[in-house]
Amino acid sequence: MEELILHYYLKIFSFSLIAIFLSTSIYISYVFNKKIKLNDNPIKIEKGEKIENIIIKNINNYSTLDLVIIKIYIKINHIINKKIIHYGDFDISDVSSFFEFVNTISQPSNILNKITIVEGWSKKQLNLELSKHFRDFRTIPYENIMADTYFFQNNISFETFLKKLKKDKKDYIATYQNNEILNKFNLIEIMTIGSLLEKEGLDYEDKKLISSVIYNRLNKKMKLQIDATVIYSLTNGKYDLDRKLLKSDLKINHLFNTYLHKGLPPKPISYVGSKTLDILFENYKTDYLFYFFDNSLNRHIFSKTFKEHKKRLNEYRNRK
Repeated sequence: MEELILHYYLKIFSFSLIAIFLSTSIYISYVFNKKIKLNDNPIKIEKGEKIENIIIKNINNYSTLDLVIIKIYIKINHIINKKIIHYGDFDISDVSSFFEFVNTISQPSNILNKITIVEGWSKKQLNLELSKHFRDFRTIPYENIMADTYFFQNNISFETFLKKLKKDKKDYIATYQNNEILNKFNLIEIMTIGSLLEKEGLDYEDKKLISSVIYNRLNKKMKLQIDATVIYSLTNGKYDLDRKLLKSDLKINHLFNTYLHKGLPPKPISYVGSKTLDILFENYKTDYLFYFFDNSLNRHIFSKTFKEHKKRLNEYRNRK
């Protein structure tokens, strides 16, 4: 008789546990699929902010039991899947349930910022752009990164952003690791030549021709005599020179003045894009050694000899 009674109570206890488990599961499922009502969108989560505060601040149809269940779920999710609540700004426009809400904020910010570093930009121009996105930033040397469009998550640190830019440049250079140009020039020299093309070249074809002139003059140990380096010598890249170059400018005693010093400038004079670097690694070949800009034709005129260059230059001046 006692065994029957014990068996009976065990049966009741088992059914009770099953009932509690099922009802709990159903309620948990209800909580996670419950349609939430947001106070605002996008939302901002502060670093270290607790989940209950995030829900209280951003959702207006929650219960105390909802908070308990969500907190337990987040702890389990952290232990099993190493998931954490991220800080930053989040677009919740496509979120309709608690589960989607928690899943969204358990990943890095889904709102991306964008910075476009324009080919030929100065450090001053980039610093102005960086100041729109980062409180603490430092000037990035021209040779460290490439001009390009970069997307990044809200609230990442400047150092994290800079690390990405440096990695992108490193990965790009790695694609040319067997290129002959890397046997002739180091990376700073390559970026320096690229910066001269950014400042001098008008388009892809023009840059190809100018690159050939630079290579040819370097091979012959001739002075490059590039106007952009004189402008940089006068301004140090800190402002635009709002006038034409004078003959006296060509004599300025500055390490970057390629009218005065042979070889390349010590470092780049602007930021360089990958398309321009592609041109350098293409190693386009011509016999040109001279060029000048023809305002009436809006293009550069190239010559193989100084005699030819002087003749075309005089013809241009006589037309003016």
